[in-house]
Amino acid sequence: MPKEKKVTTKKVGKKKKTVLKKKILNKKDNKQETKIEEGPVLTKKEKEEKKIDKKRKKATADWSLLRGMRDLLPEDQKYWRKCFETAQNVSDYFLYKKIETPVVEETKLFIRTVGKGTDIVDKEMYTFEDKDGKKVTLRPEGTASAARAFIGHGMWNKPQPVKLWYYSPMFRHDRPQAGRYRQFWQYSCECFGADDPSVDAENVLMAYNFFKDLNLPVQIRINSIGDPEERERYKQELITYLRTKRSYLCEDCKKRINRSPLRVLDCKQEECQPVIEGAPQIIDWLQEPSKNRFMTVLEYLDELGIPYTLDTKLVRGLDYYNGMVFEIYYKDQENETAQSALGGGGRYDLLIESMGGNHTPAVGFSIGVDRVVNLMKTHFKENNCDLPDQKVDIYLAHLGKDARRVALRLLEEIRGSGIKIGYNFFKEALKNQLEAANKLEVPYVLIIGQKELQDGTIIIRDMESGVQEIIDQKKIESHLKKKLKK
Repeated sequence: MPKEKKVTTKKVGKKKKTVLKKKILNKKDNKQETKIEEGPVLTKKEKEEKKIDKKRKKATADWSLLRGMRDLLPEDQKYWRKCFETAQNVSDYFLYKKIETPVVEETKLFIRTVGKGTDIVDKEMYTFEDKDGKKVTLRPEGTASAARAFIGHGMWNKPQPVKLWYYSPMFRHDRPQAGRYRQFWQYSCECFGADDPSVDAENVLMAYNFFKDLNLPVQIRINSIGDPEERERYKQELITYLRTKRSYLCEDCKKRINRSPLRVLDCKQEECQPVIEGAPQIIDWLQEPSKNRFMTVLEYLDELGIPYTLDTKLVRGLDYYNGMVFEIYYKDQENETAQSALGGGGRYDLLIESMGGNHTPAVGFSIGVDRVVNLMKTHFKENNCDLPDQKVDIYLAHLGKDARRVALRLLEEIRGSGIKIGYNFFKEALKNQLEAANKLEVPYVLIIGQKELQDGTIIIRDMESGVQEIIDQKKIESHLKKKLKK
């Protein structure tokens, strides 16, 4: 075997010279080839660190997220918490009751309600067979599940209307884009059993108030798509028009012409926009009762001072809608794409009946919380403001292991008082703990040392003035409430 020759160099100053390492390699044809590898000489420690780094990178790659999914990180939770609290407050004020439905439902529920020919059913649903051989789907939207619960639990026997709300994750295998994820969250309200324009206006008002309470300026786009008979007559007119413009449409819209022509009006492809602009308007095909009802809804919105725009091309993307429909848009935006709608809703009077229940008028809306959170961060940044982080009232400092034990007991005793306490039992030095308290901007720090352990007392330090007072540990909660005005 040929020997390996190794040529090294000495250090010159602080730099290392290049080392040439020659290997004589035998090939099958007995010819020899010289391979030269260049690089700095690594110490044993550097080699180990390089090996660990390589292993870490491999582990990171092995546990990456699925496409279209994401983690909701701690630094974003203040926005998610604010959205949930706002949704809860709005729903409670308008007397809606919370409901949670299963994430997994029978596939036929969504085929029956959402409708064949829609992108959701044809392209986006997560559908599979469970171990019983039943075809099931991760819910792509919540109205079908709420309607199923309304029928299944006999809610038609309850005083009408039945008002429900939920704040839940949905799933669609869609192409991920800004604000669009394959697992996304929706805040939704459904009102079953009320057939009056005031309830339509109430739903628009609730959706508008959700954004108003978040200090986000929005505008409502609204339209009426009439009753089934009016819509059917309009469909025939629309199909006739679209057939003459077929060559100008995208491939998806060409397929929709006969199967679901209204979906063409909802298309956001640039090539389809001129055709959509020239399409007949559904509002021209409404009879007097439908027109009068829609005008009544608009009068309510005028009375409420809600800004809205009449959009005669608005149809929404689901088959069960009839009558009034609306969508919500960020008021300051210039480019309104398929992802720019923050939410929407409308009336669906025939849904319960189509599922085998009694005739039950209904109206509802849904808001995409993921898009709202993204908008909040952008809007607050542009306007130099933000949501405050969770406020801490006091900081609990300790000196020594015995003091730490008592501090933990005091932490538990004060827990139900409504006082938020900052602490770090892993810091030992009082200086470090006071620095942590300063960063949290607390007005007071509680200090427990060896003397306080013996006396059963605790020091309260005013962080602004530096003045300290000694209080009996048993009276600390009431004393703090007076100071903090809790």
